[in-house]
Amino acid sequence: MKWLVLLFLVVPASELTLLLVAGSQLGVMPTLLIILITGIGGAYLAKKQGFKAIVEFKERIAAGDAPGPPIIDGLCIFAGGLLLLVPGFMTDLIGLLLLFSWPRKMIRPFIIQQIYKKMKKGTLIIR
Repeated sequence: MKWLVLLFLVVPASELTLLLVAGSQLGVMPTLLIILITGIGGAYLAKKQGFKAIVEFKERIAAGDAPGPPIIDGLCIFAGGLLLLVPGFMTDLIGLLLLFSWPRKMIRPFIIQQIYKKMKKGTLIIR
């Protein structure tokens, strides 16, 4: 519940504040241009990284390995792409970070730990 409050109240309020400050400091057109460039560039990068994750997933399946890391990478890339669709500087920064492999490698153990916790509680069932 606390995450929903953060997601729907705090993030948009802070994004709006940052956009207003940037608009007053940089001007309206440069601010809109930055948002547009990050959106287009992020969509391109998300597509490129997404295809790379799919290829890695297929290679691991073909080799008989568990496809865990490519699945987590794919989810992070998807989340990063969604965040880039939301106008704002903070969401763009987080979205761009999720599209690069080194930040994903740093948060992957945390994601795996959260998945295991939910599996132990029985709130997540993988078949």
